[in-house]
Amino acid sequence: MILESRVALVTGASRGIGRAVGVELARMGATVACLATSEKNAQATVDVISQTVPTAISKAWGCDVSDPESVDSVVKSIEAELGTIGILVNNAGVTRDTLLVRMSDEDWSTVIDTNLKGVFNCCRAVIRGMMKARWGRIINITSIVGLHGAAGQVNYAASKAGIVGLTMSIAKETGSRGITCNSIAPGFIETDMTADLPEDMREHVCKTAPVARLGTPEDIAKAVVFLAGEGSSYITGQTLTVDGGLSL
Repeated sequence: MILESRVALVTGASRGIGRAVGVELARMGATVACLATSEKNAQATVDVISQTVPTAISKAWGCDVSDPESVDSVVKSIEAELGTIGILVNNAGVTRDTLLVRMSDEDWSTVIDTNLKGVFNCCRAVIRGMMKARWGRIINITSIVGLHGAAGQVNYAASKAGIVGLTMSIAKETGSRGITCNSIAPGFIETDMTADLPEDMREHVCKTAPVARLGTPEDIAKAVVFLAGEGSSYITGQTLTVDGGLSL
């Protein structure tokens, strides 16, 4: 129970990586606030946590992370009910894939507002509490697309690359207060986002990655738990690539 007494906020917690992260943090003893676009969707993960870790404390909240006022309000509610947030996992994200010549302003803004501005909003909302406690772990979920780019994903790649720069900057600002800020760059993970991956692409990933498989949400969750614990206290401003060696 290495995270006992810690309060963790997980965004995009309704499914996939976010759900796996919530379960794993609860398994390690953390009290988990699950955040999704609707409380109902987040509650589905709370139910899974309750079934998997009966002793865990978890609760659902609904919020649009791109709205700073909503984020501030939810964070205040979480801290009033559960205590100061010590672990923040920024996982909420969307895609609007299309080639640059076809990409609309809305395609661009929707992805940037959720994936990048949402991370900024959540980090800003929790940072004062972490600074006062002189302890905090911020873990931002980026992507190998943010490190290497991808055709048809200029909006998504830009948002995820922005997270890398944001992560390093926050790490420099807050390290002296006992706060670390790192990011995780998943490769191809078996989630709803990759469910429609063409079979030839799936086969290519399995043949190209040294570990010869797609990743699982649990692979990412275990990396999150490591960065959330005391064992990573001398690691900050880094991006941990979890892609089975695909990007080698």
